[in-house]
Amino acid sequence: MSETKTIKQLLDEQEVDQAHGLSSEEAKSRLEKYGKNKLPEPKRKSVIRIFFSQMNDPMNYILMVAIAISLGIAIYEYVTQGTASWLDSSVILIVILLNAVIGTIQEMKAENALEELKKLSAPTCKVRRDGILQEIKAEELVVGDIVILEAGDTVPADLRLLTAVNLKTDESSLTGESLPVSKSAGVVYSDVVAIGDRANMVYSSTPVTYGRGEGIVVGTGFDTEIGRIADMLSDSKDDITPLQKRLGDLSKLLGIVAIVIVALMLVIGLIQGRDWLNMLMTAISLAVAAVPEGLTAVVTITLALGVQRMVKVNSIVRKLPSVETLGSVSVICSDKTGTLTQNKMTVTDVYVNGKSNPTSDVNKEEVEEIATGMSLCSDATIDDGIFGDPTEVALVEFAASIDIHKKQLAETYPRLSELPFDSNRKMMSTVHKVDDKTVIYTKGALDRILDKATRIEENGKVRKITKADIDAINAANNEMSGRALRVLALAKSEYNGSEIVEDDFIFIGFVGMVDPPRPEVKDAVETLKGAGVRTIMITGDHRDTAFAIAKELGIATDSQETMLGTEVDKLNETELQEAVERVRVFARVSPENKVQIVNALKANGHIVAMTGDGVNDAPSLKAADIGVAMGITGTDVAKGASDMVLTDDNFASIEKAVEEGRGIYANIKKTVWFLLSSNFGEVILMLLAILLNIKVLPLVASQILFVNLVTDGLPAIALGADKKNPDVMKDKPRDPKESIFARGGIATTIGYGALIASMSFIAFLIVPFREGHYTISAINEFFTLFPNKAVLAQTLAFSVLAVSQLFHMLGMVDQRRSFIHTISKNHWLIWVAFGVGIILQLAVTEITFMNQAFSTTRLSLIEWLIVLGLSTAPIIVHEVIVFVNWIKNKRKSA
Repeated sequence: MSETKTIKQLLDEQEVDQAHGLSSEEAKSRLEKYGKNKLPEPKRKSVIRIFFSQMNDPMNYILMVAIAISLGIAIYEYVTQGTASWLDSSVILIVILLNAVIGTIQEMKAENALEELKKLSAPTCKVRRDGILQEIKAEELVVGDIVILEAGDTVPADLRLLTAVNLKTDESSLTGESLPVSKSAGVVYSDVVAIGDRANMVYSSTPVTYGRGEGIVVGTGFDTEIGRIADMLSDSKDDITPLQKRLGDLSKLLGIVAIVIVALMLVIGLIQGRDWLNMLMTAISLAVAAVPEGLTAVVTITLALGVQRMVKVNSIVRKLPSVETLGSVSVICSDKTGTLTQNKMTVTDVYVNGKSNPTSDVNKEEVEEIATGMSLCSDATIDDGIFGDPTEVALVEFAASIDIHKKQLAETYPRLSELPFDSNRKMMSTVHKVDDKTVIYTKGALDRILDKATRIEENGKVRKITKADIDAINAANNEMSGRALRVLALAKSEYNGSEIVEDDFIFIGFVGMVDPPRPEVKDAVETLKGAGVRTIMITGDHRDTAFAIAKELGIATDSQETMLGTEVDKLNETELQEAVERVRVFARVSPENKVQIVNALKANGHIVAMTGDGVNDAPSLKAADIGVAMGITGTDVAKGASDMVLTDDNFASIEKAVEEGRGIYANIKKTVWFLLSSNFGEVILMLLAILLNIKVLPLVASQILFVNLVTDGLPAIALGADKKNPDVMKDKPRDPKESIFARGGIATTIGYGALIASMSFIAFLIVPFREGHYTISAINEFFTLFPNKAVLAQTLAFSVLAVSQLFHMLGMVDQRRSFIHTISKNHWLIWVAFGVGIILQLAVTEITFMNQAFSTTRLSLIEWLIVLGLSTAPIIVHEVIVFVNWIKNKRKSA
């Protein structure tokens, strides 16, 4: 409310004299009472805390239950038999720890990278205390301190201005306003106004770009505008990602499946008259077999590999699941300044000699006069670093682009005198020695220059300005203003030798400038649109400027698609949810408005990404499903609130990230289907043997664990790391509520699981069948009399189960196309996994000590040919399905 008080009221309220400032004793007393002028930094997570947070996952809970069950079985075996195998529980525990370690390393890498990006802001400031100027740490400021500001300073706290001389501050990180804001100490408001409109206030962490001033501290720490935003962040809660939701659902499903298996086995055992305790142990073993122990590790590795690919396109992902979340995004809400635009004023159009042209189409001779005058009548420099007001920097850079450099101009045409810009005159004049004449160059608002122009210069000749000239100038001005360009005019006059008189101007021309869109953004917006992802601009800038940029980028096409923050404030939740479906540009919004818009989109069922770089973006970055901060121009507050940071500030990287996220989810989805088809195959195989009352089960525990972790693990990793489908951005965003088994998942997992189980069971029965034993009782008697034949049957079933999974992997690469397409360098990892899988299976069956560890025996060449023949069933079925679908599509298109 300080903007509504007079300077005298504030000074009296704080009991301070402007000329003397606070006394050191009073400042110390207030510091002890109100605390330091800083925001408490969030405590960085320790390695241990990050490690245990990685363990907090539903799938890990299932695996922990599996460990407990395996330990229970091992203890039972030890008590009843004197020996036990601890392999199952040990390996599953290693899988859980491996997953947590990978996740911890990745999160620590991201946090360390962000630490390197941090920048210091406002470490010291100049204050008046005890009647003298002092330089103190910004954190030692207290309410009532008198702060002195100059160009180049960063405002250290929220200040109510006491004096302001041509003072401008850059509030883009706080409000989204792209141009520096002129400040005035004498303004007093009768009512509360929006932050961006408070001319008598300056805010913590905003740079002073021009002029000088003094202000009294009215807010420090959490009582500043930045502090209020930080407080909003502390109230935000982290949402779980779509992938975490889907894997959580999968964990529940597997838990239900395990319970059903145990119950079913107990019922069957009682019906068959078996020993209930042995049946319970068998049922529990089967339930453990239903759990894909390697799934959590494979998902983590897939996400980690995706993160590494993201690093190559200049993106730092702070949390692994965030990569996949990007693939679910249906709406991207983006700040304008510094994200969609370059946050750098640029001269784009110039009006001279009675015509307007883009700067790309002008030659030096045409614009030399206006470029020279604009550069001379500016305080900015760019030769030894860019310094000055962004508008003046744009003018100097425009001149430099046609080889007219400020440094050389200043030496050739030295400045003799000047009349600084002020907000009343809206002009600035400088006097220069040009050849044998002394010339005044004046730049300023077009209407003010025209009011005092009596002549005009065209093609080097000066003549009287006419109404037709003024009409042409105004028409060109209206055209530029319609494109939200900021117009600045230049005139010159003769110096009388004693004082600068801003009158009787010779009109030279004017330029149009804008904070231009980033060149790569338009294509990125178009690509995202084709992928069904809508881009919405949310900015603190003016409506006309925001719409002009949005129209140029293809975000909006009609001014009816815009809405002001004040209009958002008047809507209830339902009305806002309706508005966000049609509005493409939200202008002059507050940080609270941004959060409201994001929450409205989420309430409509959208997965929302929010991009931004300013302090004002931080709450909405936190509220979004995934917050994307800019690494170069982004504030530390924005980076801290984000899930991902773009190190090159390139909006196009977001499109790459969405593409990467979709590819990762598709890979994880087919990996889950692949792993579960194997587990279902094991369960169906074992269940079939139990239902048929075969005493020797087709698989032993060590073989199940080998298939789950090794034989299936390598292909699963290969599928997870496989090259993404090139058409992934042609699909619409998936429904966030969509099950991981949607679009054929259940049919695929159960169908291929049943097929693999059938082939494995056939392999298991080949041994007794070729010996002439066809009935169940004969098979049981045969296995009892010849235990080595039972081991051979188990080895054949085990080998078919394992090798058929390798062939199944080839079909899972792309379920819509023939596996022949995988024979390319793009899928080299798939073939490596296939080859390693065959070698490992040979090792398990052909190496003696491996035979003992996994209860296998050597196979003959004929038996290996039988294994290969049966194992090709999944790829044969895959090719048949692809062919049938191809025929159907041909008929539809005919």
